Amino acid sequence: MTYRLRITDTAEKQWRQIARSAQERVRSRILALADEPRPKGCVKLRGDPKTYRIRIGDYRVIYDVDDENRTVTILKVKHRKDVYRS
Repeated sequence: MTYRLRITDTAEKQWRQIARSAQERVRSRILALADEPRPKGCVKLRGDPKTYRIRIGDYRVIYDVDDENRTVTILKVKHRKDVYRS
């Protein structure tokens, strides 16, 4: 069963700002979340029971999984040094 993908405006803007060489890798991993929202290597973040992180080289994708509505919402797409800063 596939999940519906949603990307916030902020995350889409952040994705456009990353290096072109990494954009396609990040895009393909985000699209793969529709089939497997908790892939091998994902990490559940503390503080919210629905928030996860995947690692793609030097970039991180922070996302929420809503199993009831079968939706994955992409919240952040940033370099590892910046992703956890407020």
